[in-house]
Amino acid sequence: MNPVRLLVVDDDPLVRSALVLMLGGQPDLTVVGEASDGREALRKVDELHPGVVLMDIRMPRMSGLEATRALHQRPDPPHVIVLTTFDADEHVLGALAAGADGFLLKDTPPPQILEAIRAVADGDPMLSPSVTRTLIERIRDDSGDDRAGVARVRLGALTEREQEVALAVGRGLTNAEIARELHLSVPTVKAHVSRLFDKLLVTNRVQIAICVHDAGLV
Repeated sequence: MNPVRLLVVDDDPLVRSALVLMLGGQPDLTVVGEASDGREALRKVDELHPGVVLMDIRMPRMSGLEATRALHQRPDPPHVIVLTTFDADEHVLGALAAGADGFLLKDTPPPQILEAIRAVADGDPMLSPSVTRTLIERIRDDSGDDRAGVARVRLGALTEREQEVALAVGRGLTNAEIARELHLSVPTVKAHVSRLFDKLLVTNRVQIAICVHDAGLV
């Protein structure tokens, strides 16, 4: 199996160096390049064809959000994992719509960063449970009761198995973890998640998690 080709994008050279040092020693990962802003990242993607881009959000000239959106308008985009300080970043929710495949805080332990890269490269979106919880809290407003009722109605239209998968997504489990817990194959779990996108009218796993949390099921 070929190593995952990784592009590291961050405007802080110390952060880039630390990430490259940490990730470059892995036998199944190859850091093919670095970029200091979104505009350079787009150029490096064209040149180097990475499979995964580790993308900072707040950068000069072009933000990670803009770069992620531009990448996902292409025919065969790389997977993107957003790196963020989060509490100081107002743009992460927008990254959901832009097409990011993973969300990690910059203080995430190295083993979890490696796990996220491998999972995303394998087509399994990675949502840090802490990021998911913070996302949910950030979008809650004074209409909590209305949101709960709407969420319960939406989830009630699912089959029992789809509800089980939705609940597992709401807990932040990966497709592989859901497969083990529900005694399903990973392709079957992916098929269920795809149906959840259609039935719940969402575009990513965070929105599934938000629906589950709004319904009070997690």
